[in-house]
Amino acid sequence: MNLYSLKANTLEGKQQSLADYEGKVTLLVNVASRCGFTPQYSGLERVHQKYAPRGFSVLGFPSNDFGAQEPGSPEEIRKFCSSKYEISFPLFEKVQTKSGAGQSPVYSALEQASGKLPAWNFGKYLIGRDGRVLDYFTSGVDPEDQKVTAAIEKALSAAPSG
Repeated sequence: MNLYSLKANTLEGKQQSLADYEGKVTLLVNVASRCGFTPQYSGLERVHQKYAPRGFSVLGFPSNDFGAQEPGSPEEIRKFCSSKYEISFPLFEKVQTKSGAGQSPVYSALEQASGKLPAWNFGKYLIGRDGRVLDYFTSGVDPEDQKVTAAIEKALSAAPSG
């Protein structure tokens, strides 16, 4: 499974090929604005800023699947993320992460590749340069946790395939 072979809509509703991230390491996260883990946006932004010069990006996928904690419109989500957390990493259209009818193709592919789906908001998939899932971190693992940053460092140090 190559995640970068898929397409997703940006928060503004424009279709974007995830191939734009091929060759990069990404941390794909289901985000929400009204969650106990919402302050992780700060850490996600810091990790994004720290590693972006080395070919890294956080990719945020808002989801209302858990506790209805992302009820906002795309405009409300963008305003919240910009004003409260100064988010500069890409945000995509609100998606369904849970299995079943309506599940996002991105999360279906992640589930097939890793055997894991988020049990709550702010589940984190580390994706290698080749679009394959390298690791998964649960909601309770902070984006700046040593386990996460060590995995990012290792992925960034790996020679690009191809």
